[in-house]
Amino acid sequence: MKPLVSILIPAYNAEKWIASTLKSVLAQTWSRREIIIVDDGSRDGTFAAAQQFAAPDVQVVTQKNQGASAARNHAYSLSQGDYIQWLDADDFLETDKIARQMAVAETCPDKKILFSSEWALFMYRLNRPQSLPCSLYADLTPAEWICRKLSQNQFLPNFSWLASRELTAAAGPWDTRLSLDDDGEYFCRMIAASRGVRFVPGAKGLYRISDAGSLSKVDRSDRKLESLWLSLQLHIGYLRSLEDTERTRKACVTYLGNWLNYFYPARPDIILQAQQLAQKLGGAIDLPQLSWKYRWIEKTVGRKAANRVQATLPAAKMSVARFWDKTMYRLGR
Repeated sequence: MKPLVSILIPAYNAEKWIASTLKSVLAQTWSRREIIIVDDGSRDGTFAAAQQFAAPDVQVVTQKNQGASAARNHAYSLSQGDYIQWLDADDFLETDKIARQMAVAETCPDKKILFSSEWALFMYRLNRPQSLPCSLYADLTPAEWICRKLSQNQFLPNFSWLASRELTAAAGPWDTRLSLDDDGEYFCRMIAASRGVRFVPGAKGLYRISDAGSLSKVDRSDRKLESLWLSLQLHIGYLRSLEDTERTRKACVTYLGNWLNYFYPARPDIILQAQQLAQKLGGAIDLPQLSWKYRWIEKTVGRKAANRVQATLPAAKMSVARFWDKTMYRLGR
């Protein structure tokens, strides 16, 4: 009998996307599966939309709003699968994504090997995904994978991974303290617990760039910033537990520098802690500088206003791109 794959989907205010996501799951060529959707106290019709797909192998439950990590932990507690596939409620799996990874997994006797896949971005048009170059598309040791992530600012979305139940248990539950970068921390921890990452070419998922219902929506509230700072520290700890060398410490300093702008100038306490940590690692990080396009705003009305403008303009451009893609999607239909 083929191994059972549990496809676990947390959902929050995803009424617009959940049907499309579930259709991509039901279309998987790997037939021995169970699907568990946990609605995390949505305020829209997510639960009702998901319930339309309820079946013996599709379980839909709801809970009081507790956050993405709690919803994922609940889904896992209900699962029985030999392998675990995580999937967000607005993303999409190519039809043979799981089958390709399972074909490799079935030939691998080591249950502590973690399997990764390709990914691409899309908004509305599934036939127009945008692939990005990624140095993580390779068979890598845990230390090398995390080192590349930290030094090159790379990542793979949740759906990229397929893990055995043994490895999932070894990694432990999702950290409910984290409201931002909880997925980055979780899979970094799972990679650290693994005996290596096996990349499966051709296996692919699509990451939706959406403006609503995201469980990991980025904002600069104190809660989110403190979550991000905790995640950064945990990432660094995982890498150094695997390899504590000049190379990995340099990667950690680069990692801190890449994220410093998120804390400046709102959280000088975190900035100071980050600089002190970089110093302990044998490096240094400077205060982030705005690009020339925004420096005049900083000089005129201050850094906080300049930061807001710097965050707002890309979001406005993205809104225009999303509107255009949605229009073309509707015309295509």
